[in-house]
Formats: sequence, structure tokens, C-alpha cells
Amino acid sequence: MRLLPECGTKPAFHRSGDRLLTLTPLTIMPEYRSENNSLSKVQVSAGLNVVQEIEKHQKLSPGDIIYALEMSIACAISYWIITYGLAPFVDRASDFLGGMWAAVATVFVFRDTRANSVSAGLSRLLATCVSFALCLLYLLLFPFQPVGMAALIGIGTVVMMLLGRREDIVTTGITTAVVMVVAAMSPHDAWQQPLLRVVDTVVGIAVGIACRWIGSFLFLRKQERSVESY
Repeated sequence: MRLLPECGTKPAFHRSGDRLLTLTPLTIMPEYRSENNSLSKVQVSAGLNVVQEIEKHQKLSPGDIIYALEMSIACAISYWIITYGLAPFVDRASDFLGGMWAAVATVFVFRDTRANSVSAGLSRLLATCVSFALCLLYLLLFPFQPVGMAALIGIGTVVMMLLGRREDIVTTGITTAVVMVVAAMSPHDAWQQPLLRVVDTVVGIAVGIACRWIGSFLFLRKQERSVESY
């Protein structure tokens, strides 16, 4: 069999015995080319949309600055209420810890919308209550032990699963670990630590939600007045 030379775009011929075979060059069908071009345009458009979305989120608006100020003020209020309110009843270390825990609860519930803040507050309160019940029962019966802390974290995880609140497992575990370690640092009347952390959490949640609602209301009123002035 002899291969005849190709010339330009003319088909190539192969001779095999008495039969002449024609080889036609492969070409891309027009419909496939159009699909590829359309796909490329879609990909470029999607990429531009992603870049524009990132640039939009990187810019700070007046609402973002107000949100940051609201959170800072709310955390300061929570810390002040707990540290000054518990000072006559607990030692200095527990007082500072309570202020810190209240501020953490305030940050946790300070969300982008009022509805999300309330939802986050309920989630945090539920996780704290589960941790409170487990830790209080344990500390009334036994002293702190690392094995006991690990067991409580595992039990709390199972309880949250049974309650259908898997998204709150992390919060429950963190709360349990903090309460148990603080109880180990203050073995005298260690059973009081779960009670104190519940108080801290409730105050932090209440202050956070209240400040978020007040701030949102004032900001919306300001926007309405600006629109009316135009």
C-alpha cells in the first residue's frame, strides 16, 4: 500500500490492492464551534461577575461602619454589666472571665439582620442550657477530671443531635470545655461555675440583640429621612 501525497486541502488517497480509499481531513462542525464560543462567553461573563461581586464586598459602606460601632458598644455594655454586677459576689478572676464570656455572647448574636440575631441568640441559649445542665450535674457529684470533661462533651454532642440542632454542637462543646476548665481553676464551689456562665450568656445575648435592634431602627429611620429630603 502506498500513501499518495496530500496537496492543500484535497483528500488523501491510499491504494490497497484494487481499491482506492479516500481519507477526508477532519473538520470541526459549525454547531460545535458555536457551542464552544458560547461556553467561553459564559465563562468570561461569570468570571467578571465574580470579580465585581468581590470588589463590591471589599468596599465599606456607612452601614458597615455603624454596624462595627454598634458591636463595639454592645460588647462594652455587656462587659461592664457583668464585671460590675458580679464583683461583690465572686473573685476578681471569675469577674473578668464573666465579662469576657458576656462579650463573646454579644459578638455571637450580633448578625447582619435582626431576625438572624434573634435566631443566633436562641441557638446560643439552647447550647448554653444543655452545657449548663450537664456540667452542673457532674460538678455536684464529682470533681473536675479531664476524662469527665471529655465525656460531657461527647454526651452534649449526642444530646444536640437528638434535638436536631447539629449546627449548635460546636457551641455546646466550647461552653462545656470552658465551664469545666474554669471549675478546675476554682475547685472551691466549682458547681457555681455553670450558674455564672448562664448569667453571663443571658446578659450578653440580651444586650447584643437589644443593641442590634436599636441600631437597625435608628439607621432605618435615618435612611427614611434622607429619602424624604430628596
